[in-house]
Amino acid sequence: MSVHQEVKRVTTHIMQEMKNKGVKISMLTGYDYSMARILDDAGIDIILVGDSASNVMAGHETTLPITLDQMIYHAASVIRAVSRSFVVVDLPFGSYQGDSKKALNSAIRIMKEAGAHGVKLEGGMEVGESVKRILTAGIPVMGHLGLTPQSIYKFGTYTVRAKEEEEANRLIEDARYLESLGCFSIVLEKIPAVLAAKVAKTLTIPVIGIGAGNGVDGQVLVTHDMLGINKEFRPRFLRIYEDLYSKMLQAFEKYIQDVKSGDFPNQDEQY
Repeated sequence: MSVHQEVKRVTTHIMQEMKNKGVKISMLTGYDYSMARILDDAGIDIILVGDSASNVMAGHETTLPITLDQMIYHAASVIRAVSRSFVVVDLPFGSYQGDSKKALNSAIRIMKEAGAHGVKLEGGMEVGESVKRILTAGIPVMGHLGLTPQSIYKFGTYTVRAKEEEEANRLIEDARYLESLGCFSIVLEKIPAVLAAKVAKTLTIPVIGIGAGNGVDGQVLVTHDMLGINKEFRPRFLRIYEDLYSKMLQAFEKYIQDVKSGDFPNQDEQY
């Protein structure tokens, strides 16, 4: 039996053990009670209450509009469903950048009001003060480097990051820096696989990839993307495990047909 199957609840310590033993870490997003219950039952190691809820749940073009209050609402819904998975919550845009006091208050609200197990934030050295302050409160912090969607207007594009040597070296420095501060894990998004593998080898803490190849310690995807519910998003790194869009569409169409024809409800479906 592998280390992650034995555990009753996944913790930062368990994740570190998994990396040390070469056991890959599985991570998917969750934003609501019903989906989180299925994820937890399936045995997912980490549920990320991502600020991608801004796109997936609210229909915004970017992750920027979602508020701290909305993130707490989603996180609390997920926490109520979970008995085994580690739940990490994104600090949304504007809740931690440039103000370490605000960052600490935001993280404390997520932990207290949602009951989360840790927080994730984007950036390297520029968010160092915020990371330090959150960690002093005993709150586990996951870093996020590479393509950082909250900085999309700075990048101007969602293309692969750190292809040039200078940016690659800076990413490695940032990753080492976040580890030295005490982050328990780092997400690397949309960077060359060779670079991601190098970072995972360099760091002692777990490195989770999304569009970062197979040489890292675990993988994360947006649940709605891998289930094929979100039809517009088809990047190279995404594997679609089910076409739920079509299946749900067929079910809804059948229901409409049955209601219109008078077939639903039948004799057995009424009192």
